[in-house]
Amino acid sequence: MLLRSAHPEDLPLLREIERAAGEPFRALGMAAVADDDPPPLETLEAYRAAGRARVAERAGRPVAYLVWDEVDGAAHVEQVTVHPDAARRGVGRALVEELAADAAARGVPALTLTTFTDVPWNAPYYARLGFRVLADTELTDGLRAIRRAEADHGLDRWPRVCMRRDLR
Repeated sequence: MLLRSAHPEDLPLLREIERAAGEPFRALGMAAVADDDPPPLETLEAYRAAGRARVAERAGRPVAYLVWDEVDGAAHVEQVTVHPDAARRGVGRALVEELAADAAARGVPALTLTTFTDVPWNAPYYARLGFRVLADTELTDGLRAIRRAEADHGLDRWPRVCMRRDLR
């Protein structure tokens, strides 16, 4: 597996990965998540152009991706998505670990993310990667804004949490 920066020609494939990765949510009664549109090409291009889009490639083709933002001094994992055909092989973990190493080398104190509490490949998975659930009193202004936007998008129909992994 090769981890690398996303290329412009990867972006339509990232949308395909997102669609495929959404399908398992149907079995959990979360069809709205499965039906949600992937990020637009313009959004993915903005991440790519800013150097904040990484892909995992197998056999010359992306099978997973990670995009991140800087939120209140932390590297915020906006999205990490693995195609179901490549799932359970450490691909997502490799992308997160690469971001963690890069962020730590730049002096960034933590990774953050928001995720579904009860989806096995969400909060329980991130806990295994060293993330912890943040109490409401620990949320930064930026994380509160992200959670409000998620709620406005309808994601609060299912329990969600903010998580943090300290890097120091």
